[in-house]
Amino acid sequence: MFYEPRNGHGLPHNPFNALITPRPIGWISTRGMDGAENLAPYSFFNGVSYSPPQVMFASTASKEDRQRGKDSIGNVIDTGVFCVNVVGHDMRDAMNKTSLPATRDIDEFDLAGLVRTECETIPCSRVANAPASMECKLTKVVDLPGSSNIVAFGEVTGIHLNDNYLINGIFDVTKFQPLARLGYQDYARVTELFSLRRPRA
Repeated sequence: MFYEPRNGHGLPHNPFNALITPRPIGWISTRGMDGAENLAPYSFFNGVSYSPPQVMFASTASKEDRQRGKDSIGNVIDTGVFCVNVVGHDMRDAMNKTSLPATRDIDEFDLAGLVRTECETIPCSRVANAPASMECKLTKVVDLPGSSNIVAFGEVTGIHLNDNYLINGIFDVTKFQPLARLGYQDYARVTELFSLRRPRA
């Protein structure tokens, strides 16, 4: 099968997301200028550099009560900071609750019954019991083609690691089994690893 996205795929569901899998989930926490807090999952998320460490997340929808993008992007643009929380398998239901397209007056931490704690390097809350969290300062916002496609890049200024998952100096992801987004309504979790050594020149 071959199709050009502009002409449609003719399938019951769009296969695009199923091609780019698994995708890590950035559980983005932000705080508005009015102090209101927001927490939402983004599967268009990834790391983009080591030195300095930088990440990105992309928002692909808009809200009627926002001039640009959704609450996460709006808060990041207003405040210049955000926090990326890692989602473990045991937090899947709470993460899913925070994907609700809620109005700005809804606090997703409360909605999902999550404990929050203050970040160290930025004025923002993070998920207290997340396996890891990355505090970020905004470096750039890029508008992509399309009506509401916006990417935020941030430099990581602080990293929280849950000590329960540090085993002999290694952050062992199999202990909390990070959640990943697949296509359609599907998810996966990391339960086992294998290693490959890069060939040397």
